[in-house]
Amino acid sequence: MTATIELSHWINGERRGAGTVESLNPSDTREVVALAPEGRAAEVDEAVAAASAAFDGWAGASPEARSDVLDRAGTLLMERREAVGRLLSREEGKTLAEGIGEAARAARILKYFAGEALRLHGQNLASTRPGVEVQTYRQPVGVFGLITPWNFPIAIPAWKAAPALAFGNTVVIKPASHTPATAEALVAILHEAGLPKGVLNLVIGGGPVGQAIVDHKDVAGVSFTGSQGVGAGVAAGAAARQARVQLEMGGKNPLIVLDDADLDRAVNIALDGSFFATGQRCTASSRLIVQDGIHDRFVSALAEKVAALRVGNALDPDTQVGPAVSEAQRETSYRYIDIAASEGGRVVAGGGRLNRQAPGWYVEPTLIADTDPAMRINNEEVFGPVASTIRVKDYEEALAVANGVEFGLSAGIVTQSLKHARDFQRRAKAGMTMVNLATAGVDYHVPFGGTKASSYGPREQGFAAADFFTLTKTSYSAG
Repeated sequence: MTATIELSHWINGERRGAGTVESLNPSDTREVVALAPEGRAAEVDEAVAAASAAFDGWAGASPEARSDVLDRAGTLLMERREAVGRLLSREEGKTLAEGIGEAARAARILKYFAGEALRLHGQNLASTRPGVEVQTYRQPVGVFGLITPWNFPIAIPAWKAAPALAFGNTVVIKPASHTPATAEALVAILHEAGLPKGVLNLVIGGGPVGQAIVDHKDVAGVSFTGSQGVGAGVAAGAAARQARVQLEMGGKNPLIVLDDADLDRAVNIALDGSFFATGQRCTASSRLIVQDGIHDRFVSALAEKVAALRVGNALDPDTQVGPAVSEAQRETSYRYIDIAASEGGRVVAGGGRLNRQAPGWYVEPTLIADTDPAMRINNEEVFGPVASTIRVKDYEEALAVANGVEFGLSAGIVTQSLKHARDFQRRAKAGMTMVNLATAGVDYHVPFGGTKASSYGPREQGFAAADFFTLTKTSYSAG
């Protein structure tokens, strides 16, 4: 077994606090990946004070200075992507290839926003009044609190922190309790790259730390990714003191498969979107809406591939699906499988308990057929390697079913019809649409976000990040 990592908070550029809380390896729960400190409101107060004190200097620095730090951090992370990816896989349960890929993605996010630091721009406009000119420009806002999830434990902290830092803000991060070591690795690299003291702070802990960030009077904005229930509380707390708020709260993403789809392609798209990364993606294809003419062949072919997926230790090169991140997450998957079966669904692949040589939180990838749109399995986010199929008679019924839930993050269609593809792009009630692609898998340089209960506030990532992390100022002048 690998030695246990001793974690600390990062406050004003210094490591603080001793680790006492165990972060376990979900592939082998006998292994303690890290010992993390348990932060409280006092540490949040200190972190926010440090960020506030550092704000003027960082906001007033040359954008080139901010760009250089992010670029160096991206280079360091890319050089260490295998080591960081291995840590991520040990702590979160993604396969090693997925862990290394996520670390590389985080490195590219840092480098992308290194460029964006130099591209922040405004407009010069003629006023409606003669002799008056109008200029708009963007300014940093202040201290941002970032509350990040465990399913992308380095990519999401990177895509929140990088734009905040690029545009001159200072930051306090609370990482997910299941994956503190991966987030701490990112913060350490940013400091090694030359980030000044107090600009980026990390407070490790549970819900009380997040609540202290949301409630803190000197936190100008909060960006949160997590569950719908917690997100509602974050929004209410931030709004109560008129702080900015940005929420990403999951999805119940549909993949429509029409009769004209190439069967092999449709099956592989569904397999990718539904089951890889252990299904622990907010963009996962959890509802497979299949037209009647192809339905039976699709279900049969997909069930065969699902049953053949190799589930095992995240570090085993033969593993295709790693464990769930925690015992609670594993049990959530099995609870929804039982609920679906009790409501009339037919388990056509998986559904059983897995035993491996090492104790871990493994879930057998499961496909459930013959479900109805009203069933709980088709309306509530499972966040595991579980997908359901719904039979429909035509495209219009498929679109109605796809749009008929409270979530609206990502939606996909597999078809050879340009007419249906274009119509789907216009009418799907989702923030992101995919044509002949899995619903999961997005680029880092374009906006990310959904509609309805999936998202609230400005979009994340890409050029849209400036809308949340900067203040637009309009300035009038006369000669």
